[in-house]
Amino acid sequence: MRFAPSPTGPLHIGGVRTALYNYLYAKQHGGTFVLRIEDTDSNRFVPGAEEYIIEALRWCGITPDEGVENGKVVEVASEKHPYGPYRQSQRRGIYRKYAEQLVEAGYAYYAFDTAEELAAKRAEAESHGQTFIYNQVSRKQLRNSLTLNPEETQKLLAETTGWTIRFKMPENVTVKMDDLIRGHIEVNTDTLDDKVLWKRADELPTYHLANIVDDHLMEITEVIRGEEWLPSLPLHYMLYKAFGWEDSQPRFAHLSLLLKPSGQGKLSKRDGDKLGFPVFPLRWVSPEGEVTRGYREDGYFPEAFINMLAFLGWNPGDERELLSLDELVDAFSLERVIKSGARFNPEKAKWYNKEYLRMKSDEELAELYLPVLEAHGVKATPEYTAKAISVIKDRATFVVDFWTAAPYLFEAPSDYIEKDVAKFWKEENYSHLHAVREHIAGYAGAWKVKAIAESLEGYIKGEGWPIGGVMNCLRLALTGAASGLGIAEIIYTTGLQEAVARIDKAFEKLA
Repeated sequence: MRFAPSPTGPLHIGGVRTALYNYLYAKQHGGTFVLRIEDTDSNRFVPGAEEYIIEALRWCGITPDEGVENGKVVEVASEKHPYGPYRQSQRRGIYRKYAEQLVEAGYAYYAFDTAEELAAKRAEAESHGQTFIYNQVSRKQLRNSLTLNPEETQKLLAETTGWTIRFKMPENVTVKMDDLIRGHIEVNTDTLDDKVLWKRADELPTYHLANIVDDHLMEITEVIRGEEWLPSLPLHYMLYKAFGWEDSQPRFAHLSLLLKPSGQGKLSKRDGDKLGFPVFPLRWVSPEGEVTRGYREDGYFPEAFINMLAFLGWNPGDERELLSLDELVDAFSLERVIKSGARFNPEKAKWYNKEYLRMKSDEELAELYLPVLEAHGVKATPEYTAKAISVIKDRATFVVDFWTAAPYLFEAPSDYIEKDVAKFWKEENYSHLHAVREHIAGYAGAWKVKAIAESLEGYIKGEGWPIGGVMNCLRLALTGAASGLGIAEIIYTTGLQEAVARIDKAFEKLA
């Protein structure tokens, strides 16, 4: 199996899903997962994109067995990496001979049409309400080795550099294909055009030739790729036949599109900015300085991100939704991959992260949260942080939410919300707070949230005081607001001494 992205920008989550499905299939069948960089389109190459792809897959835990590793590409074949190099631009010397082989066998031809000539043909066709296609009909009126005599062809090959090698699509042939997801497909060649396979200008192949040759030489047995490549499948079948590689041709599976949350249209690279959620695994800064958010930087756990992606267009056939990468390997099957588009649900992505956050230990989360505290200028021990997290864990979706949920667990309030003070800090309420302070200071019961809550509420009710008013005054003193965690949870976390100090401070500041 191979994942073969082009370094033309950041890796879309649809591409990550394709990589994931290839990885799962390979691992389930005891196979090899290859990462190959298809950088033959020099005009669309974006600096930093290849490094981004490598880092994104590493963060996701999708580790290649061969190919691009640790930010480097294997330069030469070796015993460990027998099919290298794995960057197509480093394999440029391989492709021309295969393109020429097709010409010699009559399956391809040289085309000498300039970009200007082809543009003129398109404009002429459009003026008559038609679409220009370089195919079995139009090629007979164009400048190529099928219409020129051998002498002129050889002269143009020697003296010009703008020529290409195109596949010679046969006339009126039914191409019969099988897709592991979509079943049997048939296409007539009269609906297809003569694709460019190799370009003299940069001496590089197009995707169509390069991926066929590389898949053959790398002994790829199955190709899982996006739906956008389905229209190219007939050409690829024809290329395998032209090379005489039909017996070793890989089996193909084309994944459905990821759709917008509305279900209307493909989830594009721009949708994240428009709709308010990431569509890339990692944050991306373009060469022009444009910043695009990523799942990693938004606080998602890689295992939650991968689990979410796996279920976009596939399910294990039972009620399970939370599966580790190893469990996904065991459960995955192409038979359960849907043919229709998979609607992306950003709220479901958050649900996955929340579930994975809950599965982590308080100590693990404390280690992740300490840098957040440090960024807020707060110092806390790992032990105290873990204790605080145990109280607020169920209220968070992301690690940063611990601060949003209860910053007062890590620092005493310095201000008090005015509207809450006006509503609750009244004499008939706070007049009883001195006695409540003494009750808290002298508490000697079990050090459990439930026990603290029962003691506090029992004392206030026993005195006949309005429990709502007194408790809201107490919460104001402890947190600076009339809303938040339960008072017993706060006291349990911060401790008696800190709780008493905060009550004293409130009396001082709100006198």
